[in-house]
Amino acid sequence: MKNYLHIHYLNVINKRVARVVWNIINKASAFLWNVNMKGKCTFYGITIFRTLPGTQIDIGSKCTFNSSHRSNLIGVYSPCMISTIMRGAKIVIGDNCGFSGTVIGCAKSIKLGNNVRCGANTLITDSDWHSDDPRTGNDKPVTIDDNVWLGYGVKVLKGVHIGENSLIGACSVVTKDIPSNVVAAGNPCKVIKKIVI
Repeated sequence: MKNYLHIHYLNVINKRVARVVWNIINKASAFLWNVNMKGKCTFYGITIFRTLPGTQIDIGSKCTFNSSHRSNLIGVYSPCMISTIMRGAKIVIGDNCGFSGTVIGCAKSIKLGNNVRCGANTLITDSDWHSDDPRTGNDKPVTIDDNVWLGYGVKVLKGVHIGENSLIGACSVVTKDIPSNVVAAGNPCKVIKKIVI
């Protein structure tokens, strides 16, 4: 088979056409749910937005949302879901961030800086979600600074601050603050080494 007839090129064309369709659908959904997108974002598959009245979701420019099973070859198990779950909640996402099957659930405040990479099937939440259960604690804000990379399956739980340029290893559960410029991993997540830039 000649190189220009390779199946790869048909896949590229298919993705470009699909991207146009998904962008229209997701931008309409964001508009209906009062999600403020500050610039051009790219969507693959349907991203689920949900906002309660009196809540806010701000998304910066040039963000990418991989929500279909075929949009990321490492495997995406669910669509991206970005939601506010309590009144007064606020989600702020910086520019040039990437998400693959990422779930962000906010009861109070979640802030992501610029160039944050969220690997496949990641979770970021500032709540225990079941506030009617006496075993849960108070909601606590989450902050993830610029250039942080969350590996595959990372869970970032309430009250966490991750410093800039840090990398969180695959399947880690982040329950405590992580400083800037480190590699951290595990359950619970701990610093493994410093990154020298």
